[in-house]
Amino acid sequence: MAVLTSRFADGLAVGANLVEAAETAVRQALAGLSGPPDLVCFFICGDDPDDVDRAGRRAMSVASGADVIGCSATGVIGHGQGVELTPAVSAWAASLGGARIDTFALETLRTEDRFVVVGLPERVSDDRAAILLADPYTFPTDAFIEHSHEVLGNLPIVGGLANGLKGRGSVRLFANGEVHDSGAIGVVIGGAVNIGTVVSQGCRPIGPSMVVTRAEDNVLLELAGQPALARLEDIVSALDEEDRDLVATGLQIGIAMDEYAERHERGDFLIRGVIGIDPEREAVAVGDVIEIGRTVRFQVRDAETADEDLYELLDAHLQQHSGRVEGALLFSCNGRGSGMFDSADHDALAVRETLGPIGVAGFFAAGEVGPVSGHNHVHGFTASLLVFSSGTGFSSGTGLSTGTGAGA
Repeated sequence: MAVLTSRFADGLAVGANLVEAAETAVRQALAGLSGPPDLVCFFICGDDPDDVDRAGRRAMSVASGADVIGCSATGVIGHGQGVELTPAVSAWAASLGGARIDTFALETLRTEDRFVVVGLPERVSDDRAAILLADPYTFPTDAFIEHSHEVLGNLPIVGGLANGLKGRGSVRLFANGEVHDSGAIGVVIGGAVNIGTVVSQGCRPIGPSMVVTRAEDNVLLELAGQPALARLEDIVSALDEEDRDLVATGLQIGIAMDEYAERHERGDFLIRGVIGIDPEREAVAVGDVIEIGRTVRFQVRDAETADEDLYELLDAHLQQHSGRVEGALLFSCNGRGSGMFDSADHDALAVRETLGPIGVAGFFAAGEVGPVSGHNHVHGFTASLLVFSSGTGFSSGTGLSTGTGAGA
């Protein structure tokens, strides 16, 4: 008779006693493994930062012997469900065999003219991916991620911005017995392990693709030789009433990641928010600096599009991957869940329905980290996954973003 083995498992416990919940969730995850744990990740939602601190310490002690990281959050994911704004702990455990795990804690130092991030492990040739959990109030995640290629090359980084129910000052990060109330922590995973990425930004393009012909910093002045605001107004006027409502509730813009593609469709863009308009200059302000000559396309986001996008990308990952998917870490935006779908369970259920009854855990993040077309980025309203499969070896092409192969 065949013996089923499990290298990945998750746990979830809901309850006001966070220390007890942490022990329960971690023990559930450990009990689901067929062998000893190499890596344990846990995520805690709690009202009192001191309770979160104590729960994190208990989680680390229960998982002693493994490399352990974790963070506070406003919601957690485990056992195929999401729990938002309610005291709960989720945990994820992995037996990675011959993999190498390097845990790190990052600090930001100020010099005369810039900030310097210290604490990152030295890059090794067989590094496969990194997990990053960061405090959004004290760590310059956007700048660090955008410049990560200078130090880490094409190493994929997946993770999320932690938070706490009391906001600034309530974030807690945990790494191998240590508790941090600032900075960032994580692990670099290398060696004989098969890892891929899935990044679902969940947007649908509207109007045509256009080249940026004039811009200043993050303000688009001209698109395809015409005032940017006039171009936007023409696009909106041609939409039906339903899409106009979506524009009113949160217009986005996509930056094409492959300028040489004949067509740019959904999934071919890095999504950024439209943050305002300037009628006097007939300009549109966006949440990133877009260089002249780049191709852009306005986008909208709704539950139906986000649902379709995530399922399509998960299906594509299965079809592209030669091995059996065994486990995944899921970092889902805190604007998704019940705020976007009918249920906080949506993303967790989508992963299990598509990839199978695998060990999946994570948290609702204040920003998600993941690769798009070979470059790491910080996202919003995104589901970002680190996916572990059977077999060994890794290719940066195993990562998927919305519509494109990626590693980051």
